[in-house]
Order: sequence, then structure tokens, then C-alpha cells
Amino acid sequence: MPGPVIYIMGVAGSGKTTIGKMLADRLSIPFFDADDYHSSSNKEKMRNGIALTDEDRADWLASVNAIAIANSRIDGAIIACSALKEKYRAVLEREIATTVTWIWLQGDFELIQARMQARQGHYMPPSLLRSQFEILEPPANATIISIEKKPLEIIDLITTSLKNKRDNSE
Repeated sequence: MPGPVIYIMGVAGSGKTTIGKMLADRLSIPFFDADDYHSSSNKEKMRNGIALTDEDRADWLASVNAIAIANSRIDGAIIACSALKEKYRAVLEREIATTVTWIWLQGDFELIQARMQARQGHYMPPSLLRSQFEILEPPANATIISIEKKPLEIIDLITTSLKNKRDNSE
């Protein structure tokens, strides 16, 4: 039986990795951070404050999709990925033989900017946050969770949402 594919999406600094890891622990499903699959040239561009183009993201999105496909055939996957545009989400869902669930961690610019300014050692500088908000296309089919809540509250909301979806599909 195929495993679930759950994407945790949102702009940089919204908590995708933290929430994704916690959800993976709770559900015993492997976690993948899409940031780990960016090319070194993409990471270097971002380090230098240069926003990625759709062309820059093409191979990266294909790599993340391949991870989702492979893992959907076994245990499933929880994947933290910005997935800012609808066409990116279409690539990320391509050829996955199970239902894909989208969780959008939503927050306002000021809160996320403050979080980004406080974090250390990440190649994505706070100066690129505005560009992420500018290209973000709100997903029509995602569960929206406010990042103003505490991480454990967010995990509880996500697991309740997943259970409700599963119960309604049976």
C-alpha cells in the first residue's frame, strides 16, 4: 500500500523544517527537507541575496518530486518545501500514485522576518523574504495553519486535519 506524501509549504522562515520533523516523528514517516536538494549554485545565489528564477528551480523541483515518488511507494514522505507557485506544486505532485496533502504554514511578513533575522547559519538571507511573498500563489487545496501557534499546537492541528481527511475518504 502506498504511503502518504505530505508537503509542508510556505515562505522561508515559516517553520517548515521544524514542523516537518516533528510531524514525521509523530507519524513515523520519513522526513525530507527540500532545501537539502538545492544545487550548490542555487545556494550560492541565495547566499548572495539573489532570488532564484523558475529556471533555477526546475531541476530542484524534479529532484524533490523524485524523492516523493520513490517514498510514496514505501513508507511515504513528509517534505518541507516552499512550493511557492501553483506550477511548482504541479511538478511536485507529478506521477505520485497516492494522495498528496498540502499543509501551508502561513504567517505575516513581520513575524517571519523577525524569525529569519534570529536564525543562524542558513544560506537564505532575510533580504530575500520579500521576493518570496511577492511570488507566493496561495494554494487552493491546502490546509492552512497559522504559524502564530506553538509547534505542538500546529502538529495537533495537522494530525487532526489528516485524520478528518482520512475518515471522510473512507
